[in-house]
Amino acid sequence: MGLKDKENKVINLSKRIGEKAGMIKNKNSDGKYKKETRVIAITSGKGGVGKTNIVANLGLALSRLGKKVLMLDADLGLGNLDVLLGLAPKYNLSHVISGEKSMEEIILKGPGNVEILPASSGIQELTQLSKQQKIQILTELDLLIDSFDVLLIDTAAGISTNVLDFNATAQEILIVVSPEPTSLTDAYALMKVLSMKYSEKHCRLLVNQAASDQEGREIYRQYNRVAERFLNISVKYFGCVLFDEKVTKSVRRQQVVLELYPDSPASKCFGMLAKKVKNMKTSKTTEGISNLFWKHLVQ
Repeated sequence: MGLKDKENKVINLSKRIGEKAGMIKNKNSDGKYKKETRVIAITSGKGGVGKTNIVANLGLALSRLGKKVLMLDADLGLGNLDVLLGLAPKYNLSHVISGEKSMEEIILKGPGNVEILPASSGIQELTQLSKQQKIQILTELDLLIDSFDVLLIDTAAGISTNVLDFNATAQEILIVVSPEPTSLTDAYALMKVLSMKYSEKHCRLLVNQAASDQEGREIYRQYNRVAERFLNISVKYFGCVLFDEKVTKSVRRQQVVLELYPDSPASKCFGMLAKKVKNMKTSKTTEGISNLFWKHLVQ
């Protein structure tokens, strides 16, 4: 697909989403307004904190609560959500960006009927998307997610533009940390950029691999003291996932721990976290526009 064709595709998609925003399509047949898709970015300042594992298990736990879940692997250059789930996609987001496939055509079925949009791996160019490519991805996402209750965005780690943009589109930002000091330092750096350059005012903190719930809450208290003093951002404690050797075993077998060891400590944590997601109020609203992505696109 040539450059002109790609530009025309983005223009046409933007036109379609504009028409969608202008029409009253958020009503059910009985005239009542549909509940919009909950969009949650799960992110981290540091790699290796178990972020992707949390996305996979939380997605399955939400599915078991009756939610229709879509998981987006937004680590576009080093995606591994499909690997974690033992899937082997033929197509991924690189084929969407190139114009070869639509997002609907690359969706994979995962455990518990969750659906996955897989990322590519080993394509350096996708780690820094152009503005046009970002518009294309967000536009196609907006057209796709109406049929889902929850979209979980598994971002890359760090403070790259891709990471920050995906966080900025979400209604909720869930920052994952581990008890390691470097994890906390890098998470603070991520929050600082989101607050200062993207005007983010709210996020939630999830402590992974905590020795106990008490340790998770203590890490949050330490972190929140610093955030309140130096950042103009509200940090809420979302919870913790307990350290569990069953998680490592499930990763090696390319299955989620919730499916392989449903009674393990970590699995019970994911069940409780899913209930929190189901009941929590959103920090951002779309103010009547089709979905949150459209608001981000027009800014």
